[in-house]
This record gives sequence, structure tokens and C-alpha cells, in this order.
Amino acid sequence: MRNTLMDFTLRKYKELLICLLENGYKFITFEQYCAQKLASSPNSLIASSPYIILRHDVDLKAANSLATAQIEQALGIKASYYFRVVPESNQPDIIRLIAELGHEVGYHYEDMAIADGDAQKAYAHFQKQLQYFRSFYPVRTICMHGAPTSKWDGKALWKQYDYHTLGIIGEPYFDVDFSQVFYLTDTGRCWDGYKVSVRDKIPVYQDQWISQGLVYHTTDDIIRAAEQGSLPPRIMITTHPQRWTDNRLAWVKEIMIQNVKNIVKRLIIKTKGH
Repeated sequence: MRNTLMDFTLRKYKELLICLLENGYKFITFEQYCAQKLASSPNSLIASSPYIILRHDVDLKAANSLATAQIEQALGIKASYYFRVVPESNQPDIIRLIAELGHEVGYHYEDMAIADGDAQKAYAHFQKQLQYFRSFYPVRTICMHGAPTSKWDGKALWKQYDYHTLGIIGEPYFDVDFSQVFYLTDTGRCWDGYKVSVRDKIPVYQDQWISQGLVYHTTDDIIRAAEQGSLPPRIMITTHPQRWTDNRLAWVKEIMIQNVKNIVKRLIIKTKGH
């Protein structure tokens, strides 16, 4: 029987993955998506459907990301894991284990915030960290960390520099065709958290998706849509593994912290007029 009371547990995450597999979805990494998109082959996986680009932003609690990586590996799924440079995310032993499980590793960059808006310093920092993460995996994709409390948008770095010159083939906010790919993220500890998201959202298409009824609040909402055949055929799913745990104390602590964060983010959005 499905447990509808506790969302964002590892059991619920596994249930979601199994449901998507059983309903015909193939899982690919963001690196695979970008490589196939560049190849433009009519026989590639992304030329057919359905598929899921599975992405994890490891903001905190790196050990949680190892748990999701192990679940995925047992199901034959490969995903993309993006690590920050902060100690809560940058855990070398865990990064190495996740890479050894066959997953993609990438850099979850926030260099503009670290350099306080100095693009030259930010780019130098970015290059140094990219080299570091390439000691674990041949990194070819990157992903911005939203850093909602920072006034600096990490993506602004690419107004002055070109990540392609560093051997990077993809950044989700620039290189996913969201006219064809639906975006689901657990930002805000729900699946309709765009209302409290400062940067992790796709504003150009969000209203269109809402008008089409593509609104899901809980993981069970997504599971039901997949079972009913109403879920879009091409999706990027982004999770933040620190939210997913079977430990009841950690689960309660996370929901309390996230509720406070959501209040703060609503104030930031209101102040900025987003």
C-alpha cells in the first residue's frame, strides 16, 4: 500500500523511479542529453520518447546523495550529480563513490557569489574548481547553484565568458530545450515550488505548463500522472538529496527548516519584484 503521509523519503523516491520505469521512461544523464543533442542523430534516445534527464543538486548533506545514487544504480539508472565547493557538499570520498557507481559528476557553481560579483575573479575561481572536480570525473556539464540569499546570479558569469572553451557542453539553464522538455524540481520541498524559487525555475514556460494543468505538488501526484499517462514524455527532474531521508528525526528537521526557508524566499521574491 502506498504511504501518502510521508513524502520525500528514500522509499518514496524509489517508488517514483520504479513507477517511471514501469511506464516506459528511459533515464539519461544531462551529459548524455547534451551529447545526443549535439550529434543531432535521428536514432538517438532524445529523438524518441519518453525520457527523463535525472539531475541532483547536492547543496548539503552529501551522504544523502550517496543513498539516492545507490538506489538508482540498483535499478540500472544513471543520473547527474552536481557538487558545490562548500564542505557540506564537497565530500571527496562520496563524490568518488558516486562516480564509481557510474553516475555523472559535475560542478554546481556559485562563483559570482563567492567573488562578490567580480567576474574576473569568479572565472578564475570557476576554472580552479572545474579542474578539481575533473580529478573525480571528466566533467563536461555544469549547473548553477541558485544561492537565493545572494544578490549575484551565477549565470551572469557567462555574459563575459564562454564555458564551451573549457570543454563544457552543457548548462541546464542554457542548453535544455524547455519548449520540448518539461521541468520538475523539488525546490521548496514540493514539486510546485516555483512560487518560492528565486532562480531555480523556467519563467518563460512556467505559465504555459500551468495553463496545461502540468502542476504537481507531491511525489504521489507525479506517480499518479505517470500511471494515468498524463505526464509529459520528456522531462528534466531535479532533486536536492538533502531533502530525501528515511530517518524520521532528520525528516522532521528538514521540513521545519524548509518551511522557514520558503518564508525567507517569499520575502526575497517580493522585495525583488519577481
